[in-house]
Amino acid sequence: MKTTLSTLHKMKQDGQKIAMLTCYDASFASLLSDAGVDVLLIGDSLGNVIQGKSNTLAVTMEQMIYHTECVARGAKDALVLADMSFASFQLSPQQAFENAARLMAAGAEMVKLEGGMVMAETIDFLVQRGIPVCEHIGFQPQSVNAYGGYKVQGKSATEAEVLKRDALALQAAGAAMILMEMVPAHVAKTVTESLAIPTIGIGAGPDCDGQVLVLHDMLGVYPGKKARFVRNFMHGANSIQSAVESYVKAVKSGAFPADEHCY
Repeated sequence: MKTTLSTLHKMKQDGQKIAMLTCYDASFASLLSDAGVDVLLIGDSLGNVIQGKSNTLAVTMEQMIYHTECVARGAKDALVLADMSFASFQLSPQQAFENAARLMAAGAEMVKLEGGMVMAETIDFLVQRGIPVCEHIGFQPQSVNAYGGYKVQGKSATEAEVLKRDALALQAAGAAMILMEMVPAHVAKTVTESLAIPTIGIGAGPDCDGQVLVLHDMLGVYPGKKARFVRNFMHGANSIQSAVESYVKAVKSGAFPADEHCY
C-alpha cells in the first residue's frame, strides 16, 4: 500500500514507528521500498556521501532535482521526501515556492526545509499552495558554520525551550512533520509529546515517532567520521536487503536507537 502523508499521521496516532532512510538513486529506491522503508529522503547529504564534500552547502537545486527524479522512478510504495538545498528557500516564500515546485514536479511528495520559527511564514506560504513540508530543527547541517561545527542542540534548559517553541510554531504554520537532529533524547521526547504531527529523529533518542539514517552510514560504507547515532546494520547481515530489513525491524520495534546512540 502506498505511504502517504495521511499514513504517517495515522502511524503516529496508532503508535507505529516510521522508518526513513536517505536515498539517491532508482535502484536503492526500489530495494528500500521492498524492504519496508516508509519514507525515502533525498537528502542534501549527497554532498557528503555521493560527492565527497565536507558539508552540504555546495549541493545545488539542479542536483537535488536530478536525484529526486531518480528516486521517484524506483520508490514504489515509499513516500518521497526531498531536501531543499542551501540558499534555495531562505530568501523569500516566493523563492521557496518556486524551488519546491520544481522538486514536486520531479517526483517529490513532500519537501524538507531547515530552520526554526523564522521559517513559519514560508511554511504557511507553501502549504497554502499545496506543498507539504517537513521542517528540520535541532542541528541543521546547512548552518554548520554558524554553529562552529557539528554540535548537539537543545542541551540547556533555555535551548530546549526554544526548540519546543519552534516546533509548536512550525506545526501551527502547517508543517506536516518535524525532523530533529542531534538533540538530547529527553528534549526530543518532550517535543514529540507536545505535537500532533509526527517527529523523525536522527540522534534524537528513541521516543520520536520515527527514525532516519543516512543510507551510506547505515550500510557502513561512508569513509568519514561516524556520528554517535550511527549503527552499521551490515554487521551480521548477508545482503544489503537483509541489512535494510533489520534496520526497519529495529526502528519499528523500538530497538533502535539504543542508549549508546543517544545524547
